[in-house]
Amino acid sequence: MLNEFKKFAMKGNVVDMAVGIIIGGAFSTIVKSFVADILMPPIGLLLGGVDFNDMFIVLKAGVENPGPYVALVDAQTAGAVTINYGLFITNTISFLIVAFAVFWLVKGMNSLRTKEEPAPVTTKSCQFCFSTIPLKATRCPSCTSELPPAES
Repeated sequence: MLNEFKKFAMKGNVVDMAVGIIIGGAFSTIVKSFVADILMPPIGLLLGGVDFNDMFIVLKAGVENPGPYVALVDAQTAGAVTINYGLFITNTISFLIVAFAVFWLVKGMNSLRTKEEPAPVTTKSCQFCFSTIPLKATRCPSCTSELPPAES
């Protein structure tokens, strides 16, 4: 059983998938940083100094501090129950950027693939018994019928 698992794990597709997952995770981290640290601050500034990380709705005030809360960290520290729609917006933008990048990556990889030429036709069908015979045959080996010569 261990040998079977080793053969399975070392197949090309499994190793390729593992490498893809690792690189995808690293790429996702870079994109999240790009969105949170570079993209969202100017967008927040354009919207009047809004920090998307601090956009939330309090469902239930915290036990230690009933609020109001200026930042999400304050609400979480107080034990408040919140809907963090600002983080959701940030994560949605991160997802869209990752999906767009993966789309272009797959599109590029597909364009690099060589298109396979169809295999040349080397057989034909006997018009009398419908068996498959070589293209250049002038007599069917199955029914011995005489066939017209192949067109070149």
